[in-house]
Amino acid sequence: MPATLTSLRIRNLALVEELAWTLTAGFTVITGETGSGKSIIVGALQLILGERADKSLIRTGAENCTVEAVFLYSDTRNTNAQLEEFGVEPCEGGELILKRVFTAAGTNRQFINGSPTTLAVLKQLGDGLVDLHGPHDHQSLLSDAKQLSLLDAFADAAALREKYAEHYRRLQQLVAEHTELSTSEAALEREVDLLRHQVHEIEAAQLQPAEEEELLARYSVANNSRRLLELSSQVVGRLAEADDAILGRLGEIGRLLRDLERVDPSAARFTESHLRAATELEDLAQSLQDYAQEMDLDPGRLAQMEDRVSLFETLKRKYGGSIAEVITFGDSAAERLRKIESRGTELARLAKEIDDAQKAVTEAGKKLGVRRGTAAPKLASSVTAHLRDLGFKKSDFRVALTPLEKAGSHGLENIAFLFAPNPGEPPKPLKAIASSGEISRVMLAVKSSLAAQDTIPLLVFDEIDANVGGEIAHAVGAKMKSLAVAHQVLCISHLPQVAAQAATQFVVTKAFTKDRTISQLEKVEGKARVEEIARMLGGKSESALALARTLLGAS
Repeated sequence: MPATLTSLRIRNLALVEELAWTLTAGFTVITGETGSGKSIIVGALQLILGERADKSLIRTGAENCTVEAVFLYSDTRNTNAQLEEFGVEPCEGGELILKRVFTAAGTNRQFINGSPTTLAVLKQLGDGLVDLHGPHDHQSLLSDAKQLSLLDAFADAAALREKYAEHYRRLQQLVAEHTELSTSEAALEREVDLLRHQVHEIEAAQLQPAEEEELLARYSVANNSRRLLELSSQVVGRLAEADDAILGRLGEIGRLLRDLERVDPSAARFTESHLRAATELEDLAQSLQDYAQEMDLDPGRLAQMEDRVSLFETLKRKYGGSIAEVITFGDSAAERLRKIESRGTELARLAKEIDDAQKAVTEAGKKLGVRRGTAAPKLASSVTAHLRDLGFKKSDFRVALTPLEKAGSHGLENIAFLFAPNPGEPPKPLKAIASSGEISRVMLAVKSSLAAQDTIPLLVFDEIDANVGGEIAHAVGAKMKSLAVAHQVLCISHLPQVAAQAATQFVVTKAFTKDRTISQLEKVEGKARVEEIARMLGGKSESALALARTLLGAS
């Protein structure tokens, strides 16, 4: 088993104030009186798997609700690779920790191994961890797409289906290009005129990707050249040309320092510092003089730069937010223009590629169809055998494949699950079956048939055993027990025949404290479990207790 849910912590969810639940592998059942809060467990799992959070679920008086689940892996290499793609922390010690927090104010946060993440990432990860079936979830079995995915899973056809999908997507892309290029002449003429104008305008500008930044820098300098010349000249004057220029006064300071050095030779370091400072200032004055001489005061040159800057702004308004985007637009327009102007050649090329793609789709579809055709009777036989165990002794289950006139996104055939619960009736599509109890058992039979191919570690069944009883209820429990060999199975049930076959049983009860109602979860073993099974049988009479012991002993 790749992963096991080892703990579930719930805080302030509906009737649950605080719950720390430790689980083990295998088959676990949750029982309790109607309305005791068993469904809160399922609700917590749905939240941790990325379902929408409704703030009305927050316990009255609380500010927030927290749900945390810990999955233990025997090997985390694949999971850690997936977590790395999501940009979250890897598992440590084999543990994957999922956490969900939402507040009455509407704030919604989720974490994987302590790293904040998005709801979409949490849902994507959760879809591979838990398969949850509620009282109405078996309705998904009525979907053609769901039936197809189940058959493909049983046929181990994922690679063939993906290969077919790649060819099909390629075919659709080529057909779309061909259709676009085959529009009316009048529309194409208008488009050609526009494209020619756009391409000419962009090409005439002779744009370079890095030109704009450089031009703006030069334009800024040129536009402020008079002010820059004035400032640099003032600095040169203060340094070297004025009567009280700094360099002249530095000469006086130099003479005084040399006198100081003659009196005290150790003061030579001051003379050296003065010399370095004077040299630096002389270099500064010379550099500023050169800078001023190079200043471009040509009005014509400034006007050229203004025109160029204005052109850039015009092109960006029309074709993109930057010169790089304008160049990209121009390249795309030129390519589109080339295709239209040579559309005869282009249409012929596309027609050839469409023909090749169609052949590839047909070939891939036939391979997929053969795999499906081989697997369909095997799946039907397997499901039928499981249905026999679930009380449909003479039922007829088939997987029908009907060829399509035209290739579809999923293959060259439609898939339909057909079922006749009683002999003498022709098999009909599952959607024609009214009984939810029948559909629930069909779903359980299909799940049992797919157990070997199903890689999802945790299967949750929320009262899907409704509307059954007696020996059939026992058979439902046996199927879940069988599924627990390769999966962790969690079942919420009202049936003692199902509960008795679980390896572990928990009971949900209501309690009233401080004028508040809370739900509590308690593991039952030994005598307590016998009494709970007896309660489910209708009471705690000696006969009910004896039957409970019999059920537990036979499991």
